[in-house]
Amino acid sequence: MARLTKIYTRKGDDGSTRLGSGEKVGKDDLQVRAYGTVDEVGAFLGMVLAEEPDPQVSTELRRIQSELFNLGGQLSLLARDGDEVPALITAEHVRRLEQACDRFNADLEPLENFILSGGTRAAAWLHLARTVCRRAEREMVALAARQSVPGSLLEYVNRLSDLLFILARWENRRAGGADVLWDTSV
Repeated sequence: MARLTKIYTRKGDDGSTRLGSGEKVGKDDLQVRAYGTVDEVGAFLGMVLAEEPDPQVSTELRRIQSELFNLGGQLSLLARDGDEVPALITAEHVRRLEQACDRFNADLEPLENFILSGGTRAAAWLHLARTVCRRAEREMVALAARQSVPGSLLEYVNRLSDLLFILARWENRRAGGADVLWDTSV
């Protein structure tokens, strides 16, 4: 367990940071951007949890927050020389997300139109988390073009954005509301 006694170090004041490997890079480095965006997803899930969603959703999101922390940690440890790092997010994690997608989606009506973000506050935060998750995926794809990124990490964020979409719809339905439909006449 990490023990932080001092939060600031002044070592990053020059626009640099250290990866988990110890390598010094710019704070705008693709690797830093990828794990930083994953961290944003976890923070937005915290906003969803502050809205006190259904207990089933809360349980799922708390687990996912921890998994995202592991995913960010794995991204920070990726070596540029191709050395493998321990797998913190695996195909089993992806499978669990798929099972959650199936479980929550089973209660929803099939979509016949595109929907917009909104509805309940929890659903709106879930939609925002979904869009940030998509950005994390784009950052990770850019990183994967430069260095090796385990496929399970890319699969995880792809599946997670699907689950967040489903959970937003599920929260709206639970609250007695409906999806916010795209107005095609505009």
